[in-house]
Amino acid sequence: MSHGPLISHFPSGDTLRSRSVSDVVLTGTLDVPAPAQRLLADWDREIASQLSLEPGDVEALPLARARARWPDYRLCVQAVSDWTLALGLPGVLASADMALMACRGARYHHDGMQYGGAAFCNLFVSEDKGLDLHFPHAGLRIPLRRGTAVVFDTGQPHGVVRRGSPGFDAADFTHGKDCNQIFLTWELPIEDAHVARALCIDFDVAAPASARPDEEQLMRNGAPAVVCPESGRWLDAG
Repeated sequence: MSHGPLISHFPSGDTLRSRSVSDVVLTGTLDVPAPAQRLLADWDREIASQLSLEPGDVEALPLARARARWPDYRLCVQAVSDWTLALGLPGVLASADMALMACRGARYHHDGMQYGGAAFCNLFVSEDKGLDLHFPHAGLRIPLRRGTAVVFDTGQPHGVVRRGSPGFDAADFTHGKDCNQIFLTWELPIEDAHVARALCIDFDVAAPASARPDEEQLMRNGAPAVVCPESGRWLDAG
């Protein structure tokens, strides 16, 4: 269930540890209440005035301010907690770093250069705007609507694309189109035994004589892994 040529080198204590990269994507649709119109309007203003999202951008929104204006925030967190528990991931949210994010589509990318020690758990709270979360190498397209929840390996390439589109096209996300998506995200520790088991992660997989980076990195066939932002295909190093 992992890509043989892919190896994630991630910080573990004072050293870099190696692991496989999983193409397992856990997904579900949770029953979460719609954010109030006042909160949606606040997010729209924040995106327009502070984030200035361009097509393909993914940026953080102020979580503390949103929580103060979001009476159903706890219900959303509880729904994800119950879902992850049912997946065999007890207690993983309690100590996980979390953030509130906004995207205007998302170019294909992986997050193995910054988050190799984590899996992402995302809950989307926006309504269906005709967009999919696409994992091209796993062959999976997940329609994004309120309550869509996913857990996936940060080294797995992914993007947010227009439904029916073969890839990311900036023209699908030009200004004036209602295509912003808001989601909560948690960083689940990949070394947690439950997370590793659920995603079928193997550790310490780099051969002793293989090329090893000096810092956190996703390697493909011995070189830093690079993804085409429009198609999601791997690009040859160099």
